[in-house]
Amino acid sequence: MNTKPQIIALYLPQYHPFPENDEWWGKGFTEWTNVARATPLFKGHYQPRIPADLGFYDLRLPVVRAQQAELARQAGVYGFCYWHYWFGNGKQLMADIFDDVLTSGKPDFPFCLGWANHSWYAKNWNTNDFSKDRLLIEQTYPGLEDIRLHYEYVLKAFKDPRYIKQDGKPLFTIFAPYMLPENYPLLDLWNKWAKEDGFKNGIYFIAHYKPNSLDEHEDIKWIEKGYSAVIPERLHQHLLATGRKKVLSLKWYIHKYIGQIGFMQKYDYKKIYPFFSNSFSDKREYVIPTLIPNFDHSPRSQKSGYILNGSTPELFSKHCDSIFENIKEKTNQLVWLRSWNEWGEGNYMEPDMKYGCGYIAALKKSLEHI
Repeated sequence: MNTKPQIIALYLPQYHPFPENDEWWGKGFTEWTNVARATPLFKGHYQPRIPADLGFYDLRLPVVRAQQAELARQAGVYGFCYWHYWFGNGKQLMADIFDDVLTSGKPDFPFCLGWANHSWYAKNWNTNDFSKDRLLIEQTYPGLEDIRLHYEYVLKAFKDPRYIKQDGKPLFTIFAPYMLPENYPLLDLWNKWAKEDGFKNGIYFIAHYKPNSLDEHEDIKWIEKGYSAVIPERLHQHLLATGRKKVLSLKWYIHKYIGQIGFMQKYDYKKIYPFFSNSFSDKREYVIPTLIPNFDHSPRSQKSGYILNGSTPELFSKHCDSIFENIKEKTNQLVWLRSWNEWGEGNYMEPDMKYGCGYIAALKKSLEHI
């Protein structure tokens, strides 16, 4: 058993121009465009959130990625989980950042991949006509040839000595396992091929799933489907636990059919963060809990954002303490961190102008107290 939690932080390989974004949003668009134009929506709303030590960086620069890795080490983060966008038939987006990490060998920092298997849409956040959401690129599942092509791409990463493994198995997270077609043989085939390629125990598949009930045993169905572990989506779990789901359903009806503009969901981080840990399920060996330092979707969605207001490094440290307490007797010490650099969702650990390296220090402090 590891003496310390093995924290893996989600990493968005954006923050650089690429042709599709130029076409969809205008030349030079990056996530920083949304971040910089964010404004406060109510009294005490912390926006805009401006990066400090690293500035408005460009991820094409190796020096930036090295600085990120060093900050993550300081926090006690074990490695990054790079979001990986494979849309079918070899089509990828934002792969150049990870490809450069892979081919250059730098930074010398552990990593794994998370398949963000969802279509991209241009959302009409502030309108009641949802039919006008524009499909930008569709997630497809073409079949066996594509499964093989996809495997050959990730195999190069699996073979890298920096790639994170659990029980000798390379970790691979699937963001939306419920979107895979029925009887889609990716898990079986990849496990078979991985064993043939020297990974005798196969692949450590992780299902990132969204609980649709308070059933404490709902997660077991993913293990029965062949996954090694699950990451419960707990960011919105408080809606179920507090009975707010019915209230939100009514708001959604009003928003859609009566034409109310804006659909802000604002919550107090101090009241909500206890729902991010679960003393019952977190203790299961196959459950990987998630640390959530902050969240504010308003840079992307303006008045229709989901906002956790009032997050501080001190509160985040208490959240970390509760997660670490839950897993202290487990053999599986994996913990996900959402996220390292999702600035457009107000969900990040990197230094900002208000708290500096406060969240990094808070995580380090909690780890030192174990």
